[in-house]
Amino acid sequence: MNNENSNNNNTRSGSQTGYTGNYRKQTTRSKNYSYNNKYNSRQTKPGNGKYQDRQSRQPFKGPVKNMGKSPVRRGRRPSSKLKIIPLGGLEQIGMNITAFEYEDSIVVVDCGLSFPEDDMLGIDLVIPDVTYLKENISKVKGFVITHGHEDHIGALPYILKDVNVPIYSTKLTLGLISNKLKEHNLTRSTKLKEVKHGQVINLGDFSIEFIKTNHSIQDASALAIYSPVGIVVHTGDFKVDYTPVFGDAIDLQRFAEIGRKGVLALMCDSTNAERPGFTMSERTVGKVFDNLFNEYKTSRIIIATFASNVDRVQQIIDTAYRFGRKVAVEGRSMVNIIATASELGYLRIPDQTLIDIDQVKNYPDEQVVLITTGSQGESMAALSRMAASIHKKITIKPNDTIIFSSNPIPGNEKAVSKVINELSMKGAKVIFQDAHVSGHACQEEIKLIYSLVKPKYAVPIHGEYRHLTAQAHVAEGLGIPKENIYILSSGNVLEMDGQSAEVTGSVHTGAILVDGLGVGDVGNIVLRDRQHLAEDGIMIVVMTLERHSNVVLAGPDIVSRGFVYVRESEDLMDHAREVVENALDSCLDRNITDWGKIKLVVKDAVGDYLWKRTKRRPMILPIIMEA
Repeated sequence: MNNENSNNNNTRSGSQTGYTGNYRKQTTRSKNYSYNNKYNSRQTKPGNGKYQDRQSRQPFKGPVKNMGKSPVRRGRRPSSKLKIIPLGGLEQIGMNITAFEYEDSIVVVDCGLSFPEDDMLGIDLVIPDVTYLKENISKVKGFVITHGHEDHIGALPYILKDVNVPIYSTKLTLGLISNKLKEHNLTRSTKLKEVKHGQVINLGDFSIEFIKTNHSIQDASALAIYSPVGIVVHTGDFKVDYTPVFGDAIDLQRFAEIGRKGVLALMCDSTNAERPGFTMSERTVGKVFDNLFNEYKTSRIIIATFASNVDRVQQIIDTAYRFGRKVAVEGRSMVNIIATASELGYLRIPDQTLIDIDQVKNYPDEQVVLITTGSQGESMAALSRMAASIHKKITIKPNDTIIFSSNPIPGNEKAVSKVINELSMKGAKVIFQDAHVSGHACQEEIKLIYSLVKPKYAVPIHGEYRHLTAQAHVAEGLGIPKENIYILSSGNVLEMDGQSAEVTGSVHTGAILVDGLGVGDVGNIVLRDRQHLAEDGIMIVVMTLERHSNVVLAGPDIVSRGFVYVRESEDLMDHAREVVENALDSCLDRNITDWGKIKLVVKDAVGDYLWKRTKRRPMILPIIMEA
């Protein structure tokens, strides 16, 4: 395994494990899948034929068109290399975004956000810095989105304001994106292009095929990215589920067909790469719900889960219907996603099963199920507000049964534990085991994809460093040479062709903080001030001076917030006031007339005094008023 953080610039050309080097002519596999072979054996680029006719029937803005031309002449070997540039999503969970560049064409896969760390006080969201895309805006052909989770679509409304290019994805994913664009008034200015599984789009020098996969949200896709130098398979987030709740199982046959053509690189989901075995089918959760509903027949049941897990919601509704219970939905994101999924046909709700949250009080406990947000302990989510007794419509009662149908995301364990404790203190029965399965592939599923695709290079994605390393070990165990495995960092530029691959440098990346309506206006300095205020509080020193003589006309007055309780610390405040007066006298004695220097002297003097007395360093803010 090769860690490319060191930016090793030596060209690598390891053996081509499972790599044929040549592409055979692609064949039509179904009525909604056809394209022509545009290149010779080395330069396969699908995307013509009957495809435009199919696309013209899509409900979103216009058809998916053939947007590219042949990047190289027939019979000539490509002179350029493919660049793979992760702009986020590596060494972290979330904020997934990767750019694929060949000559004058850039295609961006996913555009997600991440949630703030504990030390990012007051921050709502974190989005990727796409300076590289802005600087190369003429090359960017479009965003290609694998599925509708926030860590893959959440940053789009912010990024589109600077990088306004078409968005290509499947039906449900576009529906969720459309809701976000409405909130930001971007619907009219953004082109949404629907693509079905098995179809191919042409974007500049790239052709991209959407492959059916399974995940914890429907309409998830893997991508086969055809470039002049070879095929790159990007799995997106996936699992192998042979018995999905909705739709078909993952299209393993297509992965195998592409593998036989020869795959240059596989970029595979690493989230569960540390876990051995297989991920359980989503259907197994339905059986758990049946058992729990049967066991707690006399209780009001409240189930917290991820809003985007439409299959989970479908199973809850199905179970509630079988047990004669009405279903109420609470939480803005949950309501929005259920409405969109139902409208697009991805959620089947029996008549007279869904009720408004205001109607819950009209039914006995044993006839009601609540589906709510807050499974991750988010402070403002519906379940957290219920636990804290600040929810306006739902009050937790001792007979309630609360089911956490999720696992805590790394970093959220304390918040989830706090909510569970609060619910338990109210007498509710809390169940947080066996009611969830992951949407990500474990080691045996990862091995299956590698065995089918047979890539020359392995590029683990989607996960913290330990997850990427775990997948690298899996790939190495399958026979991929260590020198052909690349663990990248966000911003690394991996250049490759059929003969070699190397990290040639890096581009500017980073995190942009979203605070309310402000995007990027809060940086490290502001965060440091917030942390200082949170840890030590603030002391404001106000004094009024005569402009020319600097004689003190009023004050000094001292105001403290978050440092000490003033009424119980009058002695400390009186001494601090004396320190300020002495500092002002020393400035007058030394003929210091510059107010900036006076403020600095006062700040240092008060700071030293408070440290000696309290061993704390609050933020000290001197204010001089002119009279």
